[in-house]
Amino acid sequence: MVWIANALSGVIVFFIGIIIRIFNVSSLIAGYNTAPTAVREKYDERALTRFVGNLLITASTIILAGGLLDAAAGAGGIVATLSWLAFVVLLLGGVVYANTGRRFQRR
Repeated sequence: MVWIANALSGVIVFFIGIIIRIFNVSSLIAGYNTAPTAVREKYDERALTRFVGNLLITASTIILAGGLLDAAAGAGGIVATLSWLAFVVLLLGGVVYANTGRRFQRR
């Protein structure tokens, strides 16, 4: 039954990623949405929303694949649990990548 949680979570994260990526909804990005306008003007909003959207779409794919593989293999939640671990590692890596090297600042 763990695969159901993976499927629902994956679909929700996927749609949030699509909304951020395609519609450039930067108000869903934590920290950026509460920054003063002067600070937000220093960043390339399009590049930032594109990165965060792609990150969430990739993370949702990991969650969905883990849930579906777990259900198909009858692994008892082991594959689903590993997919959550990969999900967390990917998101932490994405946060570190986004916050180092001034990647999204306007030039």
